[in-house]
Amino acid sequence: MTSLLWSQESQQEKLEQRKAQIQQEIRDNEKLLQSVKKKEKSAFNVVIIQNTKIQLKEKLINTTEKQTKLLSNDMYINQVQINKLKKELEILKEDYAKMIVKSYKSRSEQSRAMFLLSSENFLQAYKRAQYMKQYTGYRKMQGEEIKSKSTKLVDFNNKLNIQKTAKQKLIAENERERISLEKEKQEQVKLVNVIKKDKNKISKEISKKQQEYRLVDRQINKLIREAIAAANRKAALEKAKANPSKPVSTAAVSSSVIELTPEAKIIADNFRANRGRLPYPVEKGYISLGYGNQTHPLFNTITVHNSGVEITTDKGANARAVFGGEVTSVIVLSPVNKAVMIQHGDYFTVYQNLSSVSVSKGDKVSIKQSIGTVRTNGETGKTVLKFLILQNTTYNDPDNWLSGR
Repeated sequence: MTSLLWSQESQQEKLEQRKAQIQQEIRDNEKLLQSVKKKEKSAFNVVIIQNTKIQLKEKLINTTEKQTKLLSNDMYINQVQINKLKKELEILKEDYAKMIVKSYKSRSEQSRAMFLLSSENFLQAYKRAQYMKQYTGYRKMQGEEIKSKSTKLVDFNNKLNIQKTAKQKLIAENERERISLEKEKQEQVKLVNVIKKDKNKISKEISKKQQEYRLVDRQINKLIREAIAAANRKAALEKAKANPSKPVSTAAVSSSVIELTPEAKIIADNFRANRGRLPYPVEKGYISLGYGNQTHPLFNTITVHNSGVEITTDKGANARAVFGGEVTSVIVLSPVNKAVMIQHGDYFTVYQNLSSVSVSKGDKVSIKQSIGTVRTNGETGKTVLKFLILQNTTYNDPDNWLSGR
């Protein structure tokens, strides 16, 4: 039971940390929303940002509900302990009362002396003396046990009262968030109704952006295949030096999978071991567009594909490496849009939408090292980093790899 309580307290702590992170993301989102509302005439971008805020609030409510449920479980366990202690105390006190009554009836020193003197022999007298000593010790132990259990009962009752207060606070907090969420949704409906007339225009814009994304993804895939080929050539040459009689395998060089050297394997294993624990590629921010096929926030019939995640951050924010590795490419996507690709064994991380880059091809970078500045869109006022993770040429969902700041 103690182990279970400790486990639930640990879960409660994790939920509290997650809740704090979501609340920070909501605050960051709100700052961006206010900024965009001032700059942006079109309601479209406001809706996109507000939709993210609604999702974050739903996550916050869900996290608080999990906390409330855990607290309810803790309270149930503590109530079971209280009931158990009360029952044990009742039995102890009843037993102790009988013992006191019995002691009172034979309380005189004379009766005790007679109990010893009436022994038939010395051995019996010794045993009776030992019995009296043990009886006295048992009475003392019973008294101490009652005192100890009474203290425990008070502690459990106090803990239960604290938990009840905490639960009421969480319920009130959730209710406030639900009311706030409902207001956000009502405002969202109004904005959606305003821009529904522009569906055709928006669809064309989305199609154009999707084409741009596909072109960039093809460029990244080409660069990754080149990096894999270069790594495999290097590995093949090292093998050839070690074993000159064995010819270099052309299949290995042209493979779409990196043939890892012992050193590269250590890096890849370390990267894989940190799945779910990598820092964000920006110091502050939140995921504003997830990985994979995403339904458009306004039109259910429109689906957009994202090969990574988009992280909205503050103006002037630095992009930073999520793990130690080597810069394999600095890509110029347009005069105002650059990208950096970093290799970690057979894993690659890509940082897109940079206005400036502070690293070069071949540079070794360390975890959280700044690699460039995230570009702010002049039209929307949004500062968004697109972040990708690949193993060889296979795309991964970065959200499964990132833990927090």
